[in-house]
Formats: sequence, C-alpha cells, structure tokens
Amino acid sequence: MLKPEAKTKVINGLQTHKQDTGSPEVQVGIFTAQIKSLTTHLQEHKKDEHSRRGLLKMVSKRRRLLDYLAKKDINRYQEVLKKLELRR
Repeated sequence: MLKPEAKTKVINGLQTHKQDTGSPEVQVGIFTAQIKSLTTHLQEHKKDEHSRRGLLKMVSKRRRLLDYLAKKDINRYQEVLKKLELRR
C-alpha cells in the first residue's frame, strides 16, 4: 500500500482539474507507484507468491486502463507515458 503522502503526490502530478482523483491518468499513476513498491518488495522476498499475484493483477489493470486511454485520446495517453516514464 502507498502512504497517503505518496498517493497525494502522484494525484497532484497527474490530475486534470482540482478535484480529479479518478481519471484514468490518476489511476494509472497510482497503480504505477504501487507496482514499483511491490517490485522492490518482491526482489527482497522472492517466495512471496501472494504479493506476486497481486502485482500481476495490478499490471494487467494498468494495461487495460492505458489501452482505454489510448483508444479514447491518444494525446492524453502519450502525455501519461511521458510523465510516468513508461515504455509501451
């Protein structure tokens, strides 16, 4: 889980308007931060299969959100990839 301060920082960096907490950009940012956190956890705890399953579910959900965003508006999609330094 992300700490509230880290989550707020991610939201502030990606929100499209002041009250935005649920747009695809924000959701992808939150998933990316959680994925990075879980990745470091799994490097230390290699046999933690429950966390690995959660990580895979998060990765697939992030992928679906990015696919949706690419279909909906390619410019927003490319902007999110740049901000989060993702390669697809």
